[in-house]
Amino acid sequence: MIKIIKLIFCILLLSKPLFAKNEYFQEGLNLYKNKKFQKAKFKFEQDIVFNPKREFSYLYLAKIFKYLNKKDLEELNLNTVILLNPKNEEAIFNLAKLKLESSDYKKSKELNNNLIIFCNKFCDKSKKLKIEIENLSKK
Repeated sequence: MIKIIKLIFCILLLSKPLFAKNEYFQEGLNLYKNKKFQKAKFKFEQDIVFNPKREFSYLYLAKIFKYLNKKDLEELNLNTVILLNPKNEEAIFNLAKLKLESSDYKKSKELNNNLIIFCNKFCDKSKKLKIEIENLSKK
C-alpha cells in the first residue's frame, strides 16, 4: 500500500512540470494573438527547449521576426520549419516572399514551384506569387 502511495505521489510531482512544458506553445500563441510579441517570442523559445521538433513554434518565431524586421532570424526559422516539415505551405510561401524581397528571384521561383506541386491552402497565393516573380525578374 505504501508503495502505491509513493508511486502516485511521484506521478503527481512529475506530471506538473511536464504539463507546464506543453503549455508554452499555447501561452505563446495567446500572447502572439494579443500582439505581445516579445513575451510570445520567449514562450515559443521555451517550447522549443522542451519540444525541439515543434515546427509551429519556429513558424511563429519567424512571424515575430518578420514583424520586428529581423530578416535573417525570420529566414533561419522558416528554414527550420521546412527542415522539420518540407511540406509546410506557409513556411515555403513566406520564405519565397522573403527571397523575392531580397531580389533572389531564382530561389523564390524554386520555392514557389515546389509549393505549387503539393499546395492545398496556399495555391491561389502561390499563383499570384508566380506572376509577381516573373514580372520582377524581367526588370
